[in-house]
Amino acid sequence: MTNLMLHCGASKIERGALASIPTPQPTESWFPIPHTALIERVEQTLAATNMRVVNQAHGLSADGQRYFGLLEVANCQQTEDYAYVLGLRNSHDKRFPAGLAVGASVFVCDNLSFSGEVKIGRKHTRHLDRDLPRLVSSAVGQLADRWHEQARRIAAYRSHEIGDKQAHDLILRALEARAITLTQIPRILTEWRAPRHVEFRVDGKTAWRFFNAVTEAAKGSGLWSLPARTQALHTLLDTEVGLFGRN
Repeated sequence: MTNLMLHCGASKIERGALASIPTPQPTESWFPIPHTALIERVEQTLAATNMRVVNQAHGLSADGQRYFGLLEVANCQQTEDYAYVLGLRNSHDKRFPAGLAVGASVFVCDNLSFSGEVKIGRKHTRHLDRDLPRLVSSAVGQLADRWHEQARRIAAYRSHEIGDKQAHDLILRALEARAITLTQIPRILTEWRAPRHVEFRVDGKTAWRFFNAVTEAAKGSGLWSLPARTQALHTLLDTEVGLFGRN
């Protein structure tokens, strides 16, 4: 079992303590749901579809108004180097809608990446609480296919070699795509040239090594922007390794 880490941008909170976080009163057009309501519904739906949660981590920011959680989900592929994770997020300050983010956590360094996001309702609207079971079921129904795509993606990254010149070009393109920030570039270069984890050195210079150099540097950035940034990184690297258009 991997020790899931939330990294920067959230204060860790135990699962049971989330029930004490108050939910604001609704308005005429805004109907927030409790953070625990989202978690419980997702857990129930996963269990009903034979997806087993084996590890979890939860965090809050903005005085409890923003929630982000990670659920590690057991998979039949028994991968040796990464785990399937589901990111949950919810807000009580209208910052973003309740949603799920499909991703992975690398065992050796606990780097997180999200390859897609499924919004549960476009916003916190009337009857969201009533419709939550149906909306979550629809979202969870998409997970197996998305995780299959993730496994194919990581295999492609690991087999695709890139040189230093390509890596430097990818860094600039990642900056333009807002997958990284300017201040992260020195750390990305350091991790690319001499990865701190030997597992990323033994396979040579590949797209997988580059990907983990970027996600290692992202540990110092805000958790709330991580899904959008890693999705942008995936789009960039998918094109680089030729995944687009494959059957």
